[in-house]
Amino acid sequence: MEKRYEQFSHTADIGVRVFGKTLKELFENAAFAMFDILADLDGITGEITQDFELTASTREELLISWLDELLYNFYTKNIIFYKFEVMELSEDVIRAKAFGRSVSENRNRLKTEIKAATYYNLKIIKKDDYYEVDIIFDV
Repeated sequence: MEKRYEQFSHTADIGVRVFGKTLKELFENAAFAMFDILADLDGITGEITQDFELTASTREELLISWLDELLYNFYTKNIIFYKFEVMELSEDVIRAKAFGRSVSENRNRLKTEIKAATYYNLKIIKKDDYYEVDIIFDV
């Protein structure tokens, strides 16, 4: 499966259906989808690396915590993340790295403001040989 995610319309929000061969890849692709909506990631590179370790009581809560933490870092530290590596993922813990660069030299790359990832209809689904999840972003 080549596709990481696809966008669909949802009232005043933006929805994405994210795919991954593994749960780790699903979480990586969800983060990529969010930042691909926020900014033009085409050909972007950078020297910033940030580690994340988050806990939550369910996989769905963990996914939203992960996305919201990345979003928080985008807005508070002005980092456009473009690559994501999940090292460890269980029902309630994620350990991951995100690679990015400063927004300052890339203001022209910014596209759509995202306020938050929402829990609306959030359910991680296991298909035959991959996972998928629909995520609605509050814009």
